Amino acid sequence: MTKSLPASPFSAIPMAPRDPILGITEAFNADPNPNKINLGVGVYYDENGKVPLLQCVRQAEAEMIVRASPRTYLPIDGLAAYNRAVQDMVFGANSSAVKEKRVATVQAVGGTGALRIGADFLRRFAPESQVWISDPSWENHRALFEAAGFKVNAYPYYDAARYGVNFAGMLDTLKSIPSGSIVLLHACCHNPTGADLSDAQWGELIPLINERSLIPFLDMAYQGFADGVEADGRIVRRFAEAGGPLLVSNSFSKSFSLYGERVGALSVTGSTAEETARIVSQLKRVIRTNYSNPATHGAQVVATVLSSPDLHRVWEDELSGMRTRIREMRHLLVDKLHAKNQARNFDFVIRQNGMFSYSGLTKSQVERLRNEFSVYTIDTGRICVAALNLHNIDQVVDAIGSVI
Repeated sequence: MTKSLPASPFSAIPMAPRDPILGITEAFNADPNPNKINLGVGVYYDENGKVPLLQCVRQAEAEMIVRASPRTYLPIDGLAAYNRAVQDMVFGANSSAVKEKRVATVQAVGGTGALRIGADFLRRFAPESQVWISDPSWENHRALFEAAGFKVNAYPYYDAARYGVNFAGMLDTLKSIPSGSIVLLHACCHNPTGADLSDAQWGELIPLINERSLIPFLDMAYQGFADGVEADGRIVRRFAEAGGPLLVSNSFSKSFSLYGERVGALSVTGSTAEETARIVSQLKRVIRTNYSNPATHGAQVVATVLSSPDLHRVWEDELSGMRTRIREMRHLLVDKLHAKNQARNFDFVIRQNGMFSYSGLTKSQVERLRNEFSVYTIDTGRICVAALNLHNIDQVVDAIGSVI
């Protein structure tokens, strides 16, 4: 007689909802249409619809093979050469905060990992604070901070009627939230809208954040995709120069096309070198109880490229090529949509920055794109402009023209 097994403690676990972005990719993969197009995933593709392997990465890996070394554990805070390279790129080689050892940088498992390290660190030392993210924001921002135990609120950001930033609404809200609140900001290439603050608007926002004793947390996953590496890093430097606490998460997934290597970093500024040393010690506690220490390969690739003047130039040229191609696709998309439907103005797409665009398409229009034309994008109408190319843009434009 077969012995009955005890009831599983997991028998009542419900099915989790699909991730709004990765779920689109699952639906795309299941579509049998050979001409299907995925504009939902946040990945840069080249003109042939392929994820590029950058030449600077090839050369760095070739050098690393020649000087191959044992794969021992990295320190808890990661590869020292990588962390120094991150500080120079994000804060600037001449940053007074870096020179005075007031910047704590730890290697992280991608930009997502950096955000979570920062969230856990803040939860430990600012437990009464609440988090404020932009409306809209990257879907994982809310989930990350809620998982760390924070109450997450939203400040106005996107004006759908004007296809731009609702700066007045944003300022009004940040003037009214409690001191000590944590404010998540997109340093450049706002995800998902592509609508960035102007220099003048940052000039109003930074003093307000300091005056109100708010804690700014900058997410910079796309440095180099707006106006260039140096230009895109200016916002971080302006915050650092203004003083006060600052957290910055950054990622090399897009800029180095190293998605699977999960190469990111978290930087936190202190008021003195001694305070920063204490911050590092606590960040290491967070990491140790999470994944203990990070992986080696991707960080070594990035450190090798950024520390070599020749490879650094190769990387900057390749990144410039990616940035230029995205801009060209924005212009071509607008031109072709205008030719298809002159009553609808899509010029706002040209003013947006980075890989993404809030296209203005409604959820019902997005559903028609998927169901009738096998063109996949997010329900919000966010499209990945970097997934467009000369081979698929006409099909995309024809599909959009049929649903608007």
